[in-house]
Amino acid sequence: MKVSQIGLITKKLTNLDNQFPVQDMLVQTGQIDQFSSGVYAYGHVPYLVKRNITNIISSILTKYGCSELSLPLLQPENIWKESGRLEKYVQDDVMFRCKTEKGNYCLTPTAEEAVVKYANSRLLSYKNLPVTYFQIGEKFRNEIRTRGFLLRGKSFDMMDAYSFGRDQNDLDIEYERIKKAYLEIFETLGLKVQPVGADSGSIGGNKSEEFMCISDIGEDNILFDSVSGKAFNCELLERDDYKEYLESVYDIKNIESLQSRKAVELGHIFQLGDKYTKAMNATYIDEDGKPKNFIMGCYGIGVSRTLAMIYENSLLKNNQNKFEGISLPINIAPYPIYMIPKLDDKDKTIKTQAVYNLLLENGVSVLYDDRSELSIGAKIKDSKVVGTPYVAVFGKTLENDFVTVENNKTGDKIDLTLEQFVLAFTELEKYRRYNSSLEDILKKNGIYNDITAKDKLGKSL
Repeated sequence: MKVSQIGLITKKLTNLDNQFPVQDMLVQTGQIDQFSSGVYAYGHVPYLVKRNITNIISSILTKYGCSELSLPLLQPENIWKESGRLEKYVQDDVMFRCKTEKGNYCLTPTAEEAVVKYANSRLLSYKNLPVTYFQIGEKFRNEIRTRGFLLRGKSFDMMDAYSFGRDQNDLDIEYERIKKAYLEIFETLGLKVQPVGADSGSIGGNKSEEFMCISDIGEDNILFDSVSGKAFNCELLERDDYKEYLESVYDIKNIESLQSRKAVELGHIFQLGDKYTKAMNATYIDEDGKPKNFIMGCYGIGVSRTLAMIYENSLLKNNQNKFEGISLPINIAPYPIYMIPKLDDKDKTIKTQAVYNLLLENGVSVLYDDRSELSIGAKIKDSKVVGTPYVAVFGKTLENDFVTVENNKTGDKIDLTLEQFVLAFTELEKYRRYNSSLEDILKKNGIYNDITAKDKLGKSL
């Protein structure tokens, strides 16, 4: 992909938000665009990062036996009347509503009602259970206090999953399975999370846990025990029966020695029981031939929040502790390498273009800075603004048939011949989803040998 085509704005970054510098940088450089408070458009690179996140979530949940689907974003209000939640959501002004002559509709803030309707039409027998559905898409909530750019908006991307079972045992098993899947998802995304006991809020249910990422930018406070690993959101202390609740639900008996930390909520899982299926008369036929209400679980991951957290965690600072750019995780970055040609030298440009074309032929995702109006120094800064893990300037070193590749995160540099360069990034493209770095690829494949590189590549530059 050529950089001139991705809508990047090159500018001197000033007055970055102290708490959320990376997201502010994304706005200033045109990578995300704020249409109004809490409503954003995603530019090319952040959109692809978000897509990579959703692909990881989808593949892991599918591995755990969850079935992906897509429920309507526009929902008739009558299904919310069935569940008994319409009046509350309207009173709290959470919903975005659309009134028509043929009925009233809402943009979905959450999907319990819709998924119950969907499940009730096809899960007819106990033989169909248990099952878990999930979807990844947009949600809409009229947040009065939007915060932290993508961390809390009126429109946001979310993964929401729903389990349907016969009894509490089915729910307990699936709840723990999804909890395990969540830990694998966040580990793959490079985020350290802590499951904590939480209030179920407007979703309801008897038990819920949030997946918190410890961070100074968080708006939540959690209490945790570093020895046992048990933790809960401080909001539970607002319950009148918090001592009994913590002990009975989470087996937490003593809170005096717990430590307090700020954290960002990235996911939430709930045990709903029959709260929705009973209200909406959603049943299956049990072994005894009688109808019984499904027992439900609900599981969510804030995709937009996760994207924001990954960006903020990818912050690069210089020796003066000032913002310098970002370096995205190798398995999530849309482009691992940013190529900078010396456009005022025709021979070097032709050679660089040949390398670029060969990378594309080999299926390598690469950014090629074709902008003639900028200096090489400005382009190097932009490579860090878009978050590519590696950058290479195809300039003076081409006279000696090699190029220097810089690791944007560490500042380490590696000299490679053009054949080595193509082979190394071709191999990296195959394995970076497993978090293999360029340095790993070079060590494992012996690419420093010119003859070996040319033999493996089958082409000479």
